[in-house]
Amino acid sequence: MAKTPTEEGKRPRGKAQEAAVWVLMGMLILGLGGFGVTSFGGGVTRVGSVGDTDITTDDYARALQTQINALSQQFGKQISLQEAMAFGIDQQVLQSVITLAALDNETARVGVSVGDEVVATRLMGMDSFKGASGSFDREAYRYTLGRNNLTETEFETNLRRDISRELLQGAVGGGFAAPKALTDTIYAWAGERRGFSTLRLSEADLTAPVAEPTDEELKAHYDANIDRFTKPEAKRITYASLLPEAIAKDQPVDEALLQKLYQDRIGEFVVPERRIVERLIYPDQAAADAARAELDGGKPFEELVLARGLTLEDIDQGDLTKDELGGAGEPVFAAAEGDVVGPVVTDLGPALYRVVSVLAAEETSFEDARETLAIEFQTDAARRLIADQVETIDDLLAGGATLEDLTKEAGLQLATLDHVPGQQGEAVIEGYPAFRAAADAVQAEDFSEAILLEDGGVVALRLDEIVPAAPIPFDEAKDKVAEDWRKDAVAKALSARAAEIKTALEGGAAIGSFGIVDVTAETARNGFIDNVPDAFLADIFKMDEGGVQVFEAEGFVAVVKLDRILPAMTEGEDAAAMQEALAAQAQQAIAGDAFAAFTSALTAEAGITLDQTAINAVHASMP
Repeated sequence: MAKTPTEEGKRPRGKAQEAAVWVLMGMLILGLGGFGVTSFGGGVTRVGSVGDTDITTDDYARALQTQINALSQQFGKQISLQEAMAFGIDQQVLQSVITLAALDNETARVGVSVGDEVVATRLMGMDSFKGASGSFDREAYRYTLGRNNLTETEFETNLRRDISRELLQGAVGGGFAAPKALTDTIYAWAGERRGFSTLRLSEADLTAPVAEPTDEELKAHYDANIDRFTKPEAKRITYASLLPEAIAKDQPVDEALLQKLYQDRIGEFVVPERRIVERLIYPDQAAADAARAELDGGKPFEELVLARGLTLEDIDQGDLTKDELGGAGEPVFAAAEGDVVGPVVTDLGPALYRVVSVLAAEETSFEDARETLAIEFQTDAARRLIADQVETIDDLLAGGATLEDLTKEAGLQLATLDHVPGQQGEAVIEGYPAFRAAADAVQAEDFSEAILLEDGGVVALRLDEIVPAAPIPFDEAKDKVAEDWRKDAVAKALSARAAEIKTALEGGAAIGSFGIVDVTAETARNGFIDNVPDAFLADIFKMDEGGVQVFEAEGFVAVVKLDRILPAMTEGEDAAAMQEALAAQAQQAIAGDAFAAFTSALTAEAGITLDQTAINAVHASMP
């Protein structure tokens, strides 16, 4: 069977981030996050305990499967338990269920629990169990639990445990406040600003042009940087392909069908006159008339928009034909670009229309469109022809035909290329992701298969040999060597020029005397400066006021003078909001540390027992 293109998976989140999520969101994992998970079956009922509280096999299996499902969504494909364990997921899950068991053990010890009314209120508020009316639906509740091998008693018991844990966590983590000295210190650092001047250097700023290299210099550069002029290891691949573009020109064209295609898509070729308009609606005629009077009195249209609590994006109607504008069509099409017409009665109320732009009618005749339509027609015919050939190609390959046989018996074209895995080469066939994926994966012992390409083409390939990495001969690489030498030479010259300018600035010269300067009046640590290295702004915040520094990176050389250091603002809404946010973050961090210490102490005091055999049995039961 022919293979089809597939999408690449997504990258997983980092382990540290996942661990944090498990600790903070543990209550959802066991009680509420296990949908889509089947229960663990067998004679073993627990994988361990904390104090008097068991960690059941179902709890561990459900939590582990939930996390595997979450990781699979991030990858874009279902991953196995073994793959998840390579990320340490099993250990993260085990630690999370131990933490939850410690909390359950403590709530039982001190008698923390909630009544049926609290559980019912929480249950009926869950979106998973709401029907079409938006309220709790008992049938949806039963159906969802049944699909996940949970009884109502099991789920409600877990929910009661979750709420009890929340109460305990709130009691431990609540009431903390970040010390003012701490938040003030953090804010003073985080809110600092910098004002600086940047002189970006290019080859035009050099005092003398870079000399042309001699052959000896080029050969020396080639020898010293041979890794830059080495062909990487490649797979020599022979492939047989049938591409729509290769056979499209040979497909017959039916003039009658082209005429029909033109008429079917006439909207693409005959576009009526249009207007790009903005529509400002008012609640009644009196309000619309008053706005019109203000506009006639000289008030800008933009101020009328702001007065309605809207933006220009909110009232943008796009480009419309006269008919699409309805009753507003006549006055709008009679107006010039920039005019405001109305009030005009609409279904939504009286409105003012501003004509943003006038778009003339466009018409492409059949004769002008024929060539484009013919190419599309022939390409579609080529795709259908190839689709009819795929089964034949599959049968030939299954019967032992070689790629060379395909060229004779199915009309495919044969070619050979050296493919570097993970790279897109210059060959047309390497522009197809499906081909690159197959070429990356092919092994010497693989049988050739028909691979469907993204544009309807088909290809089959085989690996002939591995071509080892080897230096490109100097004469063949000479142009590339010259380009690379010049790039290095310019970079060295710019670096030297930047050092000269830095010395001059430290001696009292003005930075503006050396070229055009970008002045940044002030920026925060989290500000944005366009087209600079990643560490640019962070390094500027390390400079002393009045200091000068040279910044160099790939394709970037600049001299920066730090003009001033500005302290954090102490007044204003932005300052207050930032201080509040920092205080909240510090408070949350302190509460999190306290809760982590609390659960660690609970676990140590109650004692942990783990049954590795039971844990292994859970792992063995999972796909």
